Amino acid sequence: RGYSRKELAREIALVPQDFYINFSFTVREIVLMGRYPHIPRFAPPAAGDLDVVDEIMELLKIDGFKDKYITELSGGERQRVVFARALAQETPVLLLDEGTSNMDIQYTLNLLDMVAHKVETGKMTAIAVFHNINMAATYCRKLVFMRSGRVVLQGNTDEVLNEQSIREIFGIDCHVYFDDYVGARQVAFRRNRKRYE
Repeated sequence: RGYSRKELAREIALVPQDFYINFSFTVREIVLMGRYPHIPRFAPPAAGDLDVVDEIMELLKIDGFKDKYITELSGGERQRVVFARALAQETPVLLLDEGTSNMDIQYTLNLLDMVAHKVETGKMTAIAVFHNINMAATYCRKLVFMRSGRVVLQGNTDEVLNEQSIREIFGIDCHVYFDDYVGARQVAFRRNRKRYE
């Protein structure tokens, strides 16, 4: 059986890499849009919906500009609002397509820690697209490497993240090691000073 858009929006939330909107909605209005799947047709948001929105805005530290228009925000601020909208949907599945793009590192870590906690406590399944391989290795139990739209390697992070796989997939030399501080495997690259001489 197929899903209606509303039914699907109760199951899966998306944080896209880019978010464009032509209308001047406030931050609070954008986050409230995440509650759409839970609000009956033609009904106003319930007090519980507004509570969810306020709690998420506070968690993501966007409550300080909740009355600003989305068009007035920086790229990183806008991305945090889109993330908040997705979390307001309260879905069992979260898709992140470069979901932390344009964000400063402290907000990136805060959001990924929050998602990781939800995954580890069984409240959510997250599927994320990363171009930062070390961020992926830090937060993901499983990795899927793709090239030209095709899966070329997949498996547990500890098994598939190694020097040979990085060399074969990306054509670069590196050093893969377990970083005690990070608590995960990491990839170290060396600058190639001769590449453009």
